[in-house]
Amino acid sequence: MTLDPSWKNRAVSPTDALACLGNDQRVFVQGAAATPTTLLEALCLRRDLERVRLYHLHTAGPGHFADPEHAGRLRSISLFTGPPLREAVAAGRADFMPIFLSDIPGLFVSGRIPLDVALVQLSPPDAHGNCTLGTSVDAARGAVDSARFVVAEINERMPRTHGNTAVRLDRIHAFTLSNHPIFAAEPSAPSAIEDRIGSLVADLVEDGSTLQMGIGAIPDAVLRRLGNKHDLGVHTEMFSDGVIDLVESGVITNRLKKVHPGRSVTSFVSGSQRLYDFVDDNLLVEFHGCDRTNDTSLIRKNDKVVALNSALEIDLTGQVCADSMGHKVFSGIGGQMDFIRGAALSRGGKAIIALPSTAARGTVSRIASALKPGAGVVTTRGHVHWVVTEHGAVDLHGMTLRERGAALISIAHPDFRAELRRELAEIRHF
Repeated sequence: MTLDPSWKNRAVSPTDALACLGNDQRVFVQGAAATPTTLLEALCLRRDLERVRLYHLHTAGPGHFADPEHAGRLRSISLFTGPPLREAVAAGRADFMPIFLSDIPGLFVSGRIPLDVALVQLSPPDAHGNCTLGTSVDAARGAVDSARFVVAEINERMPRTHGNTAVRLDRIHAFTLSNHPIFAAEPSAPSAIEDRIGSLVADLVEDGSTLQMGIGAIPDAVLRRLGNKHDLGVHTEMFSDGVIDLVESGVITNRLKKVHPGRSVTSFVSGSQRLYDFVDDNLLVEFHGCDRTNDTSLIRKNDKVVALNSALEIDLTGQVCADSMGHKVFSGIGGQMDFIRGAALSRGGKAIIALPSTAARGTVSRIASALKPGAGVVTTRGHVHWVVTEHGAVDLHGMTLRERGAALISIAHPDFRAELRRELAEIRHF
């Protein structure tokens, strides 16, 4: 197919693009930097709709579709809850689904959740009529492939990405045109605590390692300290700005990877405009659905996989809570378990949970004798290996419950160690 030069004549208003939406439908909404804000704004104006369910990962922007005024009309179901949806989930206006990131595309492709419509933001078509999913392929690939209708915002400023990202123009039921910057955020400087954690984690990274590191101050602090490493690779569910300097300095080469050698592999990116310029038409960065990037059987094929993930709280047996504060949903399972297990099975791999030792300005220990009631266990104590705080790094693999408790107390904040020792002695009877 050669692109018809008059393709733009098919464009309609955002309201008209949503004409295929009806009552009781299931709708996928692309997320992160690719959140189709123009379409969501038009959706919120559709007062005729009832009982429409919106399935999405974390979205960027205000999330007005979950405001109280839309109750009964639009129901958000987040597969990973971002900041705009936390209050709505806590208030009961929106729902949260705990699920491994690797399993989400299968919900749609298998028909377990039959999608009526996929709302996406795409890059403009090339000469062959192929748009791309841009910065967020993750679950959008499965949604676009399985939904009855695809409704798109085609944004002139959406990067054209490579990998399994193509969406043919003739697959799109209706589209509207836009020309605005996609959501961007500049990386922040790490605190002294985050920088110390970054230093400890960086010491665990060997030459030839394949990295999975997400967004945030701790991953960025780690990446800043890897400039003396050699032949690193990237196979991750997402990455941010910290990867760019390592690629440009020759530290990240992907030369030794077994899966997609020579290329950095991800399912989405989120960061600054510099990051989006970096991935735009970059043949050495491949985007794939999260059922592929997070497939444990593929992750483990790479040697020395270093998987860095975070936690909100960890108990003295090693149970990791990463998605909730007690009963209150904070984020989601995401890809933590996918990569923790994949790294553990990789030859020479290291599965790492990194977290500051305290919360609430130092008044609460994140290492606790027991998780809060309602806390979600994202990584089980049987899966956890390395745990790192600013006070040290310990490997719990192969330790008894008593040994684990003692090891974790050794990297807890000093202000809480005596109390934790007393609680451990009571629990373990010594």
